[in-house]
Amino acid sequence: MPERLANIGRKVFFASERSLGQAIPPSDDSVGYVVRDVHRAFSRSLQAKIAAHGVSMGQWFFLRALWDEDGLTQRELSQRVGMMEPTTVTALNSMERRGLVERVRNPHDRRKVNIYLTPKGRSLREVLLPCAAEVSDLATRGIEPADLALAIDLLHRMIINLGDSSDSL
Repeated sequence: MPERLANIGRKVFFASERSLGQAIPPSDDSVGYVVRDVHRAFSRSLQAKIAAHGVSMGQWFFLRALWDEDGLTQRELSQRVGMMEPTTVTALNSMERRGLVERVRNPHDRRKVNIYLTPKGRSLREVLLPCAAEVSDLATRGIEPADLALAIDLLHRMIINLGDSSDSL
């Protein structure tokens, strides 16, 4: 409790330093910092679980996208995962060497290359998705379903707000 009281004192201090009429939030009370810390904690926990199966976090994102829709082009895969194309190429090279994916020239447009899971890459779904479920269960332990649904709804609204922010800046 004393730490919480110290934070209240910090809020008063920061509230006195106004920038454009708004208080400067301490980092531990900033939504962006907290979301970042949660993301990092999820990533560390998931990485520890999937590393035992020889899969990196970078590969995880591509596997997830391909489990949802196999046969995406490299460009589509980059966009789905939110990574730059050179990063995608590097990850796919590694995944191809490990026998998780194969590249197939698109028969309708020879400039495009589609990425398909191999049976080995497809079979990892049954192993890795339970790892992700364990991490999620651990992270949400003790949180009421209604509170969790509200948190997810609020985070989705923030994503929408930030997606629209370029229009208002």
